[in-house]
Parts: sequence; structure tokens; C-alpha cells
Amino acid sequence: MKISVCVTTLNEEGTIGKLLESLLNQSQKPDEIVVVDGGSKDRTAGVVRHYQKKDARIRLFVDKLSAAEGRNIAVDMANNDIIAMTDAGCIAERNWLERLTEPFFQEEVDITAGFYEMSVGDNRTEALSYFLGVTPSKFNINFLPSGRSIAFRKEAWEKIGGFKNTKEGTSEDTLFNYKAVELGMKIARVKNAVVEWGIPESDKEAFNKFYRYAKGDAETKIFKNPIQDETSHNIKAVFILLRYLVGFFLLIAGIYNPTYLLLLLSVLIIYFFLAFRKVYLEFGRLKTGLWGIYWQLFSDIAVILGFLRGIWL
Repeated sequence: MKISVCVTTLNEEGTIGKLLESLLNQSQKPDEIVVVDGGSKDRTAGVVRHYQKKDARIRLFVDKLSAAEGRNIAVDMANNDIIAMTDAGCIAERNWLERLTEPFFQEEVDITAGFYEMSVGDNRTEALSYFLGVTPSKFNINFLPSGRSIAFRKEAWEKIGGFKNTKEGTSEDTLFNYKAVELGMKIARVKNAVVEWGIPESDKEAFNKFYRYAKGDAETKIFKNPIQDETSHNIKAVFILLRYLVGFFLLIAGIYNPTYLLLLLSVLIIYFFLAFRKVYLEFGRLKTGLWGIYWQLFSDIAVILGFLRGIWL
């Protein structure tokens, strides 16, 4: 079984080298590594060319592209039928590729969903990982893969029609996954096929990620998750918006009747407690749980703004 690893990157001169090192040192050696740079303004392409001199399996394509376009070009360039995919900003564990592609020995498997863990350094970033990523406890039989850790047969990619663009340039993997489910494709979940994904260091960077993901999801205008009993990202965003609308109306009503202010205060206390509780139960650390309150409010605001912007584009 020959495997091509496809990587998309943009302005990742500080991380692309670490990713390539991790791919070259896999227990299952990739037969080729296709890197598509979406028009980086830094030295990303130069770093890749440096590694090309060390290993002929690395191929590079550079053009001004969206994430979806970059993924499609990488797959189209790939010479092999099994495609593994990850992004710059990630580092693959040594057994990632071997574990991710093992299910393809079963002919009925079309796609494999690997996992990603966020590299956290303190209580603040640990709590952020709960809201920005997927924690191990949420990896279940309905988990859909991220472009950071996915593999598929090239034939499946062709049937799906490749990765679709949104104006924001995000959510291409969500659209890909939904189409795969609608077509009845077999997805194997591989929890121990792990890449490490760097977590945002600043609040500004975190806000941009929440905002752009929500905006990209809203642009798809998809409100129904094709997996039964699973809620789509857009429906989750609607529920978040409704919570704050209820709070706003309670605040306005409280101007005329203080009872509503007491009700609003009670609702806020419960909401803050639930935010603390779910993060604390996930990680078992008091300070991380307290940071969960902050990130709950922070992510809610970013998601609401991104969702509204995406809906009304």
C-alpha cells in the first residue's frame, strides 16, 4: 500500500520544519509528501525547499490559494491511491501514519478519522483546548475527521467532489465530511492516530479562530448534521445566540421590574457554574475549571459575531 501525505500551509515558517521532520521519521514511511503553500509571505516555501534537498520524496507547489484549493491540488498531484492529510502547525506522532492508514487493508473503508491533541502549557490554554478543539472524551463513533488528521482513498475524494470553498476559507473539511456521510461512505475512527496541534498563544489569535470557524460554518448554510442525533455547528451557534438574546430581554425587563434582574443573576450564576463544571470534570484541575468560565464567554461572543457575519454575507 503506497501512501501520499498531503500538507497545506500558509505563513508557517516556524512550524513547517517540525512537521516535515515528524513525517520523515514515521514508523510507516510515506512514499511521497506533497506540500502546497497558499502564497506565504514568510520563508515557509524556503524551508520546504531546504528539506527537498535532503529528501526527494518531498514535492512543493506554491500559489495564492484557499485551504480547499490547496487540499485539492495536493491530492490531484499525489501519485498514490491512499491520501493522508495534515496541516502545517501540527506535529505527527511517530506511529500516526501507520495507525491512520491501517484500516485501508479492509476494502470497505473509504476514509479514516485520526485524532489531534492541542499542545497546552498552562491552565489557561488547557481550558481553551476544551472549547477550540476536541477532547479525547468526545471522540466517539460519530466523530468526523479534521483536515489535521485524516486519510482517504483518492477514489472517495473524487466521488465527493473534492473540498469545497467557503468565502472565509474555512469549514472545507466539514463540507467534505458531510458529503461523505450522505454518500454512505465507510469512515473508520482511529483514536490513537494522533497529531499535535499548536494552541493559540494570544487572545487575539484565539478570537480569530473562533470567529473564522463560525463564519465559515455559517457560510455553508448547513443546519442539519447528516449523522443522526448529532447537532450541526450552525445549530449550536443559534442556541448560543438565543441564550444571549434571553439574557438581553431579561436585562431590559429588569429596568421595569427588578425581579427580572434577580432572575438574570440566577441564570448567569448557573451558566458560569456549568462552564466551570464541564471543564473541571474534563481535566480535574480547579484553575483550569475557572479559566473555563472566561473561555465560555470569550468563545460565545466570537462565535455569535462570526455566525451573524457568515449568515448575512
